[in-house]
Amino acid sequence: MTRLLRKTLFSGFIFIISAGTALANEILMPFVLAGTSSDDVATVSGQVKGKLTSSGFEVVGEYSPYKDANIIIVTNDTLKSSAAKSDFGAYGAAQRVSITRNGDQTEIVYTNPIYMAAAYRMADDLASTRAALEGALGAEKDFGSEKNLTADDLRKYHYTVMMEYFDDPSTLAEYDSQAEALKAVNDSLAKGLGGASKVYQIDIPGKDESVIGVALKGKDADDCSGDEFIMSKIDKASPRSTAHLPYEIVVSDGTAYALFARFRIAINWPHLPMMASETGATFMSIMCSPGAIEEALIQASGRSEERR
Repeated sequence: MTRLLRKTLFSGFIFIISAGTALANEILMPFVLAGTSSDDVATVSGQVKGKLTSSGFEVVGEYSPYKDANIIIVTNDTLKSSAAKSDFGAYGAAQRVSITRNGDQTEIVYTNPIYMAAAYRMADDLASTRAALEGALGAEKDFGSEKNLTADDLRKYHYTVMMEYFDDPSTLAEYDSQAEALKAVNDSLAKGLGGASKVYQIDIPGKDESVIGVALKGKDADDCSGDEFIMSKIDKASPRSTAHLPYEIVVSDGTAYALFARFRIAINWPHLPMMASETGATFMSIMCSPGAIEEALIQASGRSEERR
């Protein structure tokens, strides 16, 4: 091997290592503001869906959690392929795009695939999915965290001492087969058990694993599990973080799981203070919610009293 060739190969190797290190050290945010519009939510939602499908995304569900807010859930072959290579990768098989009226503007926001890939410990960094969303919708700015979290930080993230990590899921219900588990969850969601209903389902290719998006309406306005209750307490900054919703049930090898709310909420509001803030948004204001969400998802999973 010539000296020039050795030098070229060595330089290329150093470049790859440096690029990987730079990506691992990049500060990441959970959400991306694509842009704003003066049009109403319904009009913008239609425009956004058209752009997404034209860019190769599949719209698998849509959810309006409260007035002047709509969420479009999408996937594509890249997301499903990455999910198939990752332990509990189904959590990252979807990306969420929200359209929210905030004052006199309608905000278009999507989850940051690179951030979510790290938080959900995906096999791939989903940078190509981020590029596809940028190409379809734009990217004015990333937002949603005042913490300097890198991909390495997110892969071992938890909010604070004694709170759950990604690999500390809540086991909602166990069944004898994947088919039985999916039927039980879908039947329960169709009945509205726990104040929950189905938004979407994505089946992961080559695995007995599916992710089911779950809308939590709550039994009444004061139900701590309700999406509107929680968001009214903590989603007070601009741009809005409506794309936090909906929650997920992952059914894998006959068992229904969910991320504990103390992780699932915190990963999208990592800087949310425990006790006090200028806006009044605190974890203390939703202290009742993690347990209430888990109970609602247990009911939504079809787990009977005899199974508990």
